[in-house]
Amino acid sequence: MTENAEAPHLRRGMGLLPATATNIIGMVGVGPFLVIPFMITSMGGPHILYAWIAGAILAFADGLVYSHFGAALPGSGGSYLYLREAYKPFKVAGLPMGDMLGFVFICHVILVAPLSIASGGVGFADYLKFYWTTMTPLQHDLVAGGLCVFITGLLWRKIEDIGKLAVILLGIVFLTVGWVIIAGLFKFSLAQAFAWPAAAYEYNADFFAKLGATAILAMYSYGGYNQVCNIAEEIKNPVKTMPRSIILSIVVVAAMYMVMSTVILGMVPWQEAKESRTIASLFIERTFADPAAGRIAALVMTVMIQFVAGASLYAVILGYSRIPFAAARDGQFFKVFATLHPTKAFPHVALLTVGLLAAPFCFFSLGQLATWLIQVQVLLCFLWQCAGVILLFRHRKDLAQPFVMWLYPLPAILSFALWFYIFISGSKEGILFSFCYLFASIAAYAAFRSHKLRGGNA
Repeated sequence: MTENAEAPHLRRGMGLLPATATNIIGMVGVGPFLVIPFMITSMGGPHILYAWIAGAILAFADGLVYSHFGAALPGSGGSYLYLREAYKPFKVAGLPMGDMLGFVFICHVILVAPLSIASGGVGFADYLKFYWTTMTPLQHDLVAGGLCVFITGLLWRKIEDIGKLAVILLGIVFLTVGWVIIAGLFKFSLAQAFAWPAAAYEYNADFFAKLGATAILAMYSYGGYNQVCNIAEEIKNPVKTMPRSIILSIVVVAAMYMVMSTVILGMVPWQEAKESRTIASLFIERTFADPAAGRIAALVMTVMIQFVAGASLYAVILGYSRIPFAAARDGQFFKVFATLHPTKAFPHVALLTVGLLAAPFCFFSLGQLATWLIQVQVLLCFLWQCAGVILLFRHRKDLAQPFVMWLYPLPAILSFALWFYIFISGSKEGILFSFCYLFASIAAYAAFRSHKLRGGNA
């Protein structure tokens, strides 16, 4: 009891609006403005709406998994906490399975967090090329890394102020996406947007293979609906706020993505769109009859997209910084990460570590970062979590579970099947790397546990 009383605690300062805002700005980011061309190439045509729909179905089903977990376990750390508690009653090879999977998740975060944050910084720098045409590769990478450092500085404040800033950033996100959608609705050609090739209606093995590969890119853009789970200890009335913010953010973002990609392809021929790396800026330029006015509008759009990229990093760094804090507080990670800022009550060591470690990864391209990000997360977290929520419901009767996923357990089963399909649809190199990283993480846990049992102090 004394140990729990002395453990550092965060403040519950976020309501439904800032929590939903944190999710949405984490989801949108720069992803959809960059991946549309890659999705067209992967799908072999403009019929990427299939991938957006498949991604939305998966996100919704998986969002219900997170909602169930979030209401039952409203603490910091998100999936680390969920995996640890769901598998707590079980052992494998004499090792406590809950602690092992929690540790594996921390290892996964050590890799995924910097890569995910860096991808936002790289996307920001990619769009900078639209008006800084002489930018060198080194300047590109330094700008991306500098953005990660700057956003980390913005998060150096108490949670109430973070929530207020998240709502402001959400306004910028809506303004940016709204401009693309509204401008397109008055100009786009519905016939051109749905001028799909015959292959779009041939539902054979090749079609589904391409759909799986393209859905990986869609899920890269949808990712972030679980950000609120990482900061659950700072959410007001989490039992109600968590499920509502997750489901609401998925519905809003899915609608935005589908409409946005449709109007873009109704203005820019898909053969041209797939070659562009600044598709939204090109699109806005096409909505003006006057080339000079179109160029100015495109520059404004580029700057707004960069604001969106920064907003996404704001949510992602915030969420990931709470995971090592929660693990360290439980004695499952290095103790220094459990310390809180003396006056602002946020995990400053974890925040600095997560934010600054991303900078070196900004020297990779976005294409190198995106696919493997999803595959590693699927094998080390998502699949275990989909099974874990069923185990939690059936075997952890000691925990109150005030929100049970709708149509239980179908969303968890559907989510598991779709995640597995996406995983095997990715690159073989990514599959091999993911398994190697999983086994290395398990070996690291065995060594960590052995050290603790011998009386070692992490």
